[in-house]
Amino acid sequence: MNGQYKRVVALGGTFDHLHKGHKSLIRKALQLGDRLIIGLSSDEYLSRWRKNHSVNSYEKRLDKLKSFLSELNVLGKVTVVPLDDPFGPSVSDSTISVLVVTGDTLERALEINKIRISKKLPPLQIYVCDFILADDGAPISSTRIRKGQIDEEGHILEVN
Repeated sequence: MNGQYKRVVALGGTFDHLHKGHKSLIRKALQLGDRLIIGLSSDEYLSRWRKNHSVNSYEKRLDKLKSFLSELNVLGKVTVVPLDDPFGPSVSDSTISVLVVTGDTLERALEINKIRISKKLPPLQIYVCDFILADDGAPISSTRIRKGQIDEEGHILEVN
């Protein structure tokens, strides 16, 4: 490629315990554009708001993410950048045209568009992905994996 992309898509997250839901989100983002920018929450950023649970290190999360991207054979069209704030490059990069989010992060996406407009940048098209559900019908999440309720594929590990 010559460095010019028709459509640049962005998404961001912590991607702890890279699970089926994360993978679905990334696959959808890849379908929506020619290039993908993934903002990966930095350890410093997470330390400012982390609750009473531990999250894998940035390096470990980055390694798992790159391994998944390699499996998809898309490393050449994906750039992973550290997120040190809630917005990352989405509020300043004029090449980004689409932001992929979940229902949980839709409000943040709307905030990003307000900031972009204030900076005279075009608002991003927002694509909201549905949550991927575990076998019990509840969303797959890193929190549920951390608690030992489900595995990364959404299979139940304990009886409630």
